[in-house]
Amino acid sequence: MKSIIAVLASAITLATSFAAVSSEQVNIYSYRQSFLIDPVVKKFTETTGIKVNVVFAKKGLAERLAREGKYTKADIVLTTDISRLMELEDKSLVQAVDSKILNANIPAHLRDQENEWFALTTRVRNVFASKERVTDHHISYEELASAQFKGKICTRSGKHPYTVALISSMIAHHGYDEAKTWLNGVKDNLARKPQGNDRGQIKAIKAGQCDVALGNSYYFGKMVSDAKQKPAADSVNILFPNQDGRGAHVNVSGMALTKYSHNKEAAIKLMEYLSGENAQSIYAEVNMEYPVNPQVKPSQLVASWGEFKADMLPMSDIAANRKLALKLLDEVKFDL
Repeated sequence: MKSIIAVLASAITLATSFAAVSSEQVNIYSYRQSFLIDPVVKKFTETTGIKVNVVFAKKGLAERLAREGKYTKADIVLTTDISRLMELEDKSLVQAVDSKILNANIPAHLRDQENEWFALTTRVRNVFASKERVTDHHISYEELASAQFKGKICTRSGKHPYTVALISSMIAHHGYDEAKTWLNGVKDNLARKPQGNDRGQIKAIKAGQCDVALGNSYYFGKMVSDAKQKPAADSVNILFPNQDGRGAHVNVSGMALTKYSHNKEAAIKLMEYLSGENAQSIYAEVNMEYPVNPQVKPSQLVASWGEFKADMLPMSDIAANRKLALKLLDEVKFDL
């Protein structure tokens, strides 16, 4: 009789423990699209039993978190660039995470010094060059302001976060005044008013509207993989600037733990998982970005573009110059 009672008690304990584990959940506010996030969180849930709920948005997540305050359901925010990560930190909407796993998986220059945000992937701000009209494949961002590119450059709006980040890095490397001179030179070399998205710049090269353009690496990968857009992608070479110097500028997607997370322990488990080899491999294959985890290789397509030297400037230094970059853009009236 005692043995039966012991067995029943053990079964009840196990059932209770399983229920506790399976009832764990993490709530995400995400700027990243569902096609990328869904495969990762599905694997996480299968591995841990922790349910993940995701709210997707194109903008306004920082404002939403501020409005919801301590009543927010969000535990983690996923963003698409460094400026949005810093916005969360500047508005005191996130908290530090002390994790040996995150620190081991993510290089120091790709995470906040106070551990309030962590990069998940990197993307290069490449120069795309016409195969027909550009023969020199060694280029620097600085050269885009030189006379040889007069009337030959296409780019999206200067106020877009990707462009702001590049200008912020130029300020970090050269100082405000020299960066202003450079940006004026780039503006003078534009073939048209800044417009469109990164893919649109490559299409403009194909159409003969310009010879070179700025764009993120993963957009090129998406175009190569799309039958309708492949002809435009095939018309350009993807170049990695500043390979004889500091290296190519990179931006990041990233994550942060919200200030009022109600599922902190489970959220940190998910953050650690996202930095691990399994999740990093999914990111690399699905969205053709560069993993931040040094143990994970880029996809076969991305690797085919060749190895490159990346600018090791800390993301925090780039983010610190964001306001100056916006001021500079207004001063030179870049988008006008």
